[in-house]
Amino acid sequence: MSLTQGYSIMFNIILFGPPGSGKGTQSEKLIAKYGLKHLSTGDLLRSEIAASTPLGLEAKNFMDKGQLVPDEVVIGMISSALEANPQAQGFLFDGFPRTEAQAEALDKLLKLNQTEIHVVLALDVSDEELVKRLLNRGLTSGRSDDADEKVIRARIAEYNLKTAAVAAYYKKFDKVVHIKGEGTLDEIFQLLSNEVNGRMAEKV
Repeated sequence: MSLTQGYSIMFNIILFGPPGSGKGTQSEKLIAKYGLKHLSTGDLLRSEIAASTPLGLEAKNFMDKGQLVPDEVVIGMISSALEANPQAQGFLFDGFPRTEAQAEALDKLLKLNQTEIHVVLALDVSDEELVKRLLNRGLTSGRSDDADEKVIRARIAEYNLKTAAVAAYYKKFDKVVHIKGEGTLDEIFQLLSNEVNGRMAEKV
C-alpha cells in the first residue's frame, strides 16, 4: 500500500554507533530537532507482542523457541509503523538494518512507500575510548556487561562485524557518512546536524 504524498518531504536516517558511542543520546537530539519518528526494532517487537497483533504473536512464537525473529516479520512491523505514521517528517532507524539482506528489504519497502534512506550516519569512536566509557558506565549502570573488559571488547567486535556489511551496501549509493564520535555531546551533534542539513538541502 502506497502512502500519502506527505512522504515526498520525508527524510529518513539510519544511525549507527557501537556500544558506548553515545548513539542513544544523539538519536534523541536528532529526533527532537528534525521531528523524526524513532524506529527501534526492539521497541516495535515489544509493542506488537504487547498488543497481541498477528505479527507480534508470530514473533513471540519464534522468541519463545529461542529463535531469531525472521526478517520478513520485522519488515512487516516496520511496514505497519510506516502506515501508522503517514504525517511523520521522517524516520530514524535504530538497530536496523543489521545485515545486507535486511537493508535490501528495507529499501524495497521504502520504495513502495515512495521514499528512501537519505543518509547513514556512523559514529566513529576508537575501541580504547569505547572500553573506557563502558567501564565508567559500569560503575553506575549496574549492567554486568559494562563491567567486564573482555565482554565489552567482544560486543564491539560483534558490532563491527555486523555493521560492516550494511555500511558497505549503503556506500554503493554514496549514503554513508562517518562522524567523529569523540568530543563534547554538542560538538558531535553539530557534526551530525551539518550532515543532515546538507543532505536535506540536496533533496529540496
